[in-house]
Amino acid sequence: MLFPGSITDVQPLKVGHHTDPRRPTGCTVVLCEGGAVCGVDVRGAAPGTRETELLRSENLVEQVHAVLLAGGSAFGLDAAAGVMRWLEAQGVGLPVGPARVPIVPAAVLFDLWVGDGAIRPDAAAGHAACVAASASVPAQGSVGAGTGASVGKLFGTEHAMKGGIGTASIQVGTVTVAALIAVNAVGDVFDPQTGAVLAGTRGADGRPRRSTAAFARGELPAGALEGMATTIGIVATDAQLTKPQANKLATMAHDGLARCIDPVHTMTDGDTLFALATGTRGVAGHFGVIGALAAEVTTRAVLNAVRSARGLTAPPLPACGELPA
Repeated sequence: MLFPGSITDVQPLKVGHHTDPRRPTGCTVVLCEGGAVCGVDVRGAAPGTRETELLRSENLVEQVHAVLLAGGSAFGLDAAAGVMRWLEAQGVGLPVGPARVPIVPAAVLFDLWVGDGAIRPDAAAGHAACVAASASVPAQGSVGAGTGASVGKLFGTEHAMKGGIGTASIQVGTVTVAALIAVNAVGDVFDPQTGAVLAGTRGADGRPRRSTAAFARGELPAGALEGMATTIGIVATDAQLTKPQANKLATMAHDGLARCIDPVHTMTDGDTLFALATGTRGVAGHFGVIGALAAEVTTRAVLNAVRSARGLTAPPLPACGELPA
């Protein structure tokens, strides 16, 4: 069963996916054309990002106009150019002299080993994701940035399972907190309520298991390719936040990854979370509550991602819903 809600419950955000038909890869855009305060926290040691430095609390730019999540490793950052082109055509951007410059932070995940790595999201893919964007509940699982995502790679990709992209939201009073997470972790995804591994390293019986438990028994991991993983995503709220609060919200949301991904924030992950605040519901009275909910909804979005995923046959990456009972 999936957790309810989506990031589009935070008005006026829109989400668009582009899924490449040629191989398992794609990109996902969250549009905030009227501008939203944005923060970021990069916890993984192998990130692929764009425009994150301007989100530091002391820097000038206060608002962004879209955030992009993409496959394709660093090559996938090209898709942000297409998002900028689409926003410019709508007259959206930061006024700079005679021009309007759309502000589009982005983060990418590594999926180049799944199919032909020469195929990756480009500017046309980013533009297509914007054209597809709507305020409807977005598709989850093996779409957009989650198309080529995988998890449980610490003992080699031959033992991995399918990741994906997921979303969820929580409303408390008049305030909504939501998340959209693309799950491509090197570690395993487990249900924090039951401790059961949903998607992760498969053991000799073909079932997912906890890699860290195997480490404790003396099993050693395979030689993982540096930067071959990453969980990237966006938490959002319709509360009015300052830029320092948005940065803190991104930090608190990472606790949600730690509750359901083990290990997380490793040397081979580029885990990055953005935080958006649209302010349509006014000033929030209890920022600590919003931060706590951001962590919770991040966990829910991760679990929705792997539960919604569809497996691949080449390479073999079974999804958690396709394993025999």
